[in-house]
Amino acid sequence: MTSYLLAGGGTAGHVNPLLAVADRIMDREPDAKVLVLGTAEGLESRLVPARGYELLVVARLPFPRRPNAAALRFPGRFRQLIATIQALIRDHGIDIVVGFGGYVSAPAYLAARREGIAIAIHEANAKPGIANRLGARLTRYVGVAFRSARLPHARLVGMPLRREIESLDRAAARRVAIDYFALDPRKLTLLVTGGSQGAKRINDTVYAAAASILGAGWQILHVTGERSELTSTELADYHLMPYCDRMDLAIAAADLAVARAGAATVSEFSALGLPAVYVPLSIGNGEQRLNAQDVVQAGGALIVDNAAFTPEWVARDLVPLLQDRALIADMAARARAIGVLDGADRMVELVTDAIRGTVNSSQ
Repeated sequence: MTSYLLAGGGTAGHVNPLLAVADRIMDREPDAKVLVLGTAEGLESRLVPARGYELLVVARLPFPRRPNAAALRFPGRFRQLIATIQALIRDHGIDIVVGFGGYVSAPAYLAARREGIAIAIHEANAKPGIANRLGARLTRYVGVAFRSARLPHARLVGMPLRREIESLDRAAARRVAIDYFALDPRKLTLLVTGGSQGAKRINDTVYAAAASILGAGWQILHVTGERSELTSTELADYHLMPYCDRMDLAIAAADLAVARAGAATVSEFSALGLPAVYVPLSIGNGEQRLNAQDVVQAGGALIVDNAAFTPEWVARDLVPLLQDRALIADMAARARAIGVLDGADRMVELVTDAIRGTVNSSQ
């Protein structure tokens, strides 16, 4: 029986691929022991136990960004955190640490290195974070979601996807999706989403330009986010909803999407062949723009700066695209060609290689 410690959390971008890998490990190895290392403050504190996995909680210790008292205390606290994780590794008989980035991953990699056990890494963003940049120097087993990600020993594995996305047959599910959202089966559908919290720029622009989009013969399925003030419209074929708990069906109903460029969104749309207009949010390390880079270069998506995404841009650039169905079909094929649908399997294979101490010959 192999014992796995999956380290990561804080945001859905870390937790969801972690859980997809955990589930696939259990599919393949039902007697495996899978534990998750995280913090009490992160999203993992809710999602991991809900999925049935044991969460080992350690202190949240962000890397200092400026010289201050916290920075002076950091080295000692970091050494203590590494020692705590080492003890957990010994107590639970861990064979491998699989890290997904975030606060707990860096000390987990160092603890694994000190304990002499295997390390495997998954990097979800095209621009790797500091924890995985460190970890990639400690192991040859590094999986990346995007071809353009630059890490030592990187192997393209794609994004480990949610099971309902991985198994989705868009064509087969389209009829169910059309009925679920009360859409018109005779019209193409533009899916608009800024994530669960919404995206104000996307929401305001699409709401203001909805008439021109509908005038191109399309209908709009607009997931505004729970914080949005947009709640109703008098326009027929413009469907507003604050939250969607069946994004698999939303993707099945859609022919084109307008969305932020989070790693999961880009990966899911590309894997399922949904072309998109990505409006990246300039946060963090600017990773959203880079996440969209591969599929944009392949011709499966467009990218527009957040500030440039205006009703005028919609009229000038988006409406002509909506009127070119052949181009949209070509974009869909190009997105699908670059997408990775079996990321969970690929990542588990990399983890298995790490345990065996082998390197895939295609690396």
